[in-house]
Amino acid sequence: MSELMEQFLALSVSPPLIPSLPDDITVDIVAARVPLNHYPTLSHVSKSFRKLIASPKLYKRRSQLGITQHRVYAVLQSRKTRASSFYILHRKVDDCSNRLVVVRSITLKSSCGNYVPVGSKVYVFNDEDALSIDCTSHTSQSIPDIPQRMAYKVVNVVDEKKIYVIGDSVCHVVKEKGGMLRETWKKAVMVFDTQTQLWEPKLVKEDMFLGVLWSDSVVMDGKIYMKDYSKGNSFVYEPDERKWEFMDEVLNSKAWKGACVVDNVLYYHDLRALRAYDPKKSCWSVVNGLGDFLVAKTARSRWCHAVNYGKEKLALFFHKNHDGKEVIFCAVIALERRQGGEIWGQMESCDVVNEDGLFDMVKFVTVSL
Repeated sequence: MSELMEQFLALSVSPPLIPSLPDDITVDIVAARVPLNHYPTLSHVSKSFRKLIASPKLYKRRSQLGITQHRVYAVLQSRKTRASSFYILHRKVDDCSNRLVVVRSITLKSSCGNYVPVGSKVYVFNDEDALSIDCTSHTSQSIPDIPQRMAYKVVNVVDEKKIYVIGDSVCHVVKEKGGMLRETWKKAVMVFDTQTQLWEPKLVKEDMFLGVLWSDSVVMDGKIYMKDYSKGNSFVYEPDERKWEFMDEVLNSKAWKGACVVDNVLYYHDLRALRAYDPKKSCWSVVNGLGDFLVAKTARSRWCHAVNYGKEKLALFFHKNHDGKEVIFCAVIALERRQGGEIWGQMESCDVVNEDGLFDMVKFVTVSL
């Protein structure tokens, strides 16, 4: 082998992460022993560690070891510029408090979009393009846009595989008397397969209702539940049966918004209490044990956003005046279902996560890393 080739190979081989250990052992140590909130600090140790922290190999190993954790991402919109930015909820190492830290490597072109988490990725469908954000490396790439223009749409994922987009779709243009053109709208369901990265043929639903403005939507037990903003009705779509129907008066009785699902139960906060809806029992209940704490904390907030924070936990985000300025709080609540079916909550932390109140909360999603 020539001397020039030997020098080339020497340069092309990356140095070991820890000289005294094989890289596979180092990966296992980082995956099993280092908490996620320490990863940003570890990435500054060297170029090799920065590459490791951004590598899918590390997160695949975490999954194999059964130690995946949940991380919350937020989309906030500036009240000054109306531009939206992507944030991560980061736990500080020194005092263990949570903060929303902007992810500068991610650019959101549109302030209006639908965000849905699938595994370690967040899929974004807005009025300009579509993309997937890889939360292991904080990089994004374009994906096929929705083939058909849709309005009043909601986006949800079922079984961590297929993304369902439900909205009003232009089917065809009708020419009326006098030469005027009129668009004919029908409700449609479009499905994006996250494994093949392809769109399935559009399903037009004749039995759906046009012009519905959705205030929120969630997935429980493989079904998509949607809340009508204007009339307050709740609907459910069953993907397996392709069936669409009204929900009963029990679910309609609450104006749930900013809701999340934890262990197949819907939770939302109505500024008076944290409420839970169990679809199996078809009943609402109040989460016990939080006392007057949440009432005091969320007083005068316009609304709250709840997001799944992992097994038996949720995070509640809300605006509040604090020390003379408007800030965003995050309360982490542990949930427990006790004998008899009662649900109890315990406040684990409540932190100011954004001190600049000139931001509106758009969306919160949870990914698995």
